[in-house]
Amino acid sequence: MIFHVTSTRRWQRSIADGEHTESTRGVELADEGFIHCSTAEQLASVLQRFYADATDLQILHIDEERLTAPLITEQLPGAPEAFPHVYGPINLDAVVAVRPPG
Repeated sequence: MIFHVTSTRRWQRSIADGEHTESTRGVELADEGFIHCSTAEQLASVLQRFYADATDLQILHIDEERLTAPLITEQLPGAPEAFPHVYGPINLDAVVAVRPPG
């Protein structure tokens, strides 16, 4: 299982669009080239570092075996550790749960 943080509003748009293409806050897949995700162990620190000021968040629980786009775990320059990245849209049937943080 991997996880992606988004807003309720952005998730609702993804449902309407039939796929999720937000890479991270305010950045789309088309701009970044991949969608940022995290492991269960990384999720709390990601929420603290990048979303501490955000409200109305949702955590997408993604079954990586259901993804139709490639998943690559990689360490980007300057990153403290390797993170999972989805190189394409997240198909909605790969999202097995959507829950607020906590």
